[in-house]
Amino acid sequence: MAERFEVKAIARHIAITPQKARLVVNAVRGKGAQEALDLLRFMPNAAAEPVYKLVLSAVANADENFGLEIDELFVSRIFVDDGPRHRLAPYGGRFAGRGRFRPIVKRSCHITVYLAEREIVEYEN
Repeated sequence: MAERFEVKAIARHIAITPQKARLVVNAVRGKGAQEALDLLRFMPNAAAEPVYKLVLSAVANADENFGLEIDELFVSRIFVDDGPRHRLAPYGGRFAGRGRFRPIVKRSCHITVYLAEREIVEYEN
C-alpha cells in the first residue's frame, strides 16, 4: 500500500493556551476540509479563528502547489504543541501566601495540520 499524499501547514507562536486550542482542534479532526472550514467559521471559541486560517492556508497550498481540489481533501492529522511561555517577572505577578510572589505566565502554542486526499473507493456490482 502506498503512502498517502499529505499537504502540511504550521502556525507558530499563537497567543492562545494549548489546552484551549486543543478543544477546537479535536472538533475538526477527521472531517472534510470544507466541512472543517464551515464548522470553524461559526465556532464561538477564540482559538477557532487561527485554526480556520491555518486550514484555509493548507487548502490554498494544496490547490496552488499540487492542483488538488477542496472536495478531495480531509483533515488527516491536526495537533497542538506547547509554544514558548512569556513570564511577566519581576514586576508582573501576584503576591501569594507566606510572603511569596508568583509571576504571570502567558502561554502560546504551535498548531500543525496535515490535509490528505480521500481514497476513491469504486464498488463493483
